Amino acid sequence: MKKNILFVVNPISGDLDKSDLIEAVEEFASTNNFDLEVYETTGKDDLRKIQILYNKYTPERIIVAGGDGTIKIVAEAVEEFDVIIGILPAGSANGLSVDLNLPTDIEANLKIAFLHHYIEMDMICINGKKSIHLSDLGLNANLVKNYEQSDVRGFWGYALQAFTTLTESEEPFVATISANNKSVEHTARMIVIANSQKYGTGVIINPNGAMNDGKFELVILKSLDLLLIGKIITGNMPIDSDDIVIISTDKATIKIDYPVNFQIDGEYCGAQTDLNIYILHKQMKIAVP
Repeated sequence: MKKNILFVVNPISGDLDKSDLIEAVEEFASTNNFDLEVYETTGKDDLRKIQILYNKYTPERIIVAGGDGTIKIVAEAVEEFDVIIGILPAGSANGLSVDLNLPTDIEANLKIAFLHHYIEMDMICINGKKSIHLSDLGLNANLVKNYEQSDVRGFWGYALQAFTTLTESEEPFVATISANNKSVEHTARMIVIANSQKYGTGVIINPNGAMNDGKFELVILKSLDLLLIGKIITGNMPIDSDDIVIISTDKATIKIDYPVNFQIDGEYCGAQTDLNIYILHKQMKIAVP
């Protein structure tokens, strides 16, 4: 008996043509005797439409071609169902794929997405919104906002906005953080809410993070001078530095002295002054190498 697979593809993610990828997925499914249903996201009511397709076909797996935002939509759509999600990285930001050490070769990725075992991965709830990877306040959220408003997509779009963001950096903000039955105050340039270790660029921001440990980390960067940025980019995250504080917890609140830009998994979510955060343990099944 053939097994059903739902293939969700974001046709515009990463500013990449997906026709060859769709063809490769269809060929792999046919060769391996899977029944494949293809759904292309439109940005309108995708979550509900994916739920309808799941209920219609009850697929064994959902294969996702897109970036972190597309994966998150699928994860939220099927969070009440017992289904494995396979990932084909195809976005501007593929942070989760980098953290999972997924290969860049499409054939290798197809085998993992369709056939490999899985891990049960945590999600984070932030002000009622779900995060699967990395969210942050401050500098990187400014970059995401600038990128969304730019006409240049892909790597060069990020590179251009990174330069713009650094040169237009705002004043530090004061954050009061309550976690682990303690309340602390820090002046910061950026606070990362991390369910894993790396940004999509491969930059390690949370060296001891794990995606299935029932915890998330608050990575507080008090200073972001060029020396510290250089260390982070080259993978030498100085976790013992006085400029960086890491808090591991399963719930926290953050209160900020003025509205600061905030992003979840590469999606700009406006300027915020209050965040309520808690872990959602083992919320999704993800195929891994």
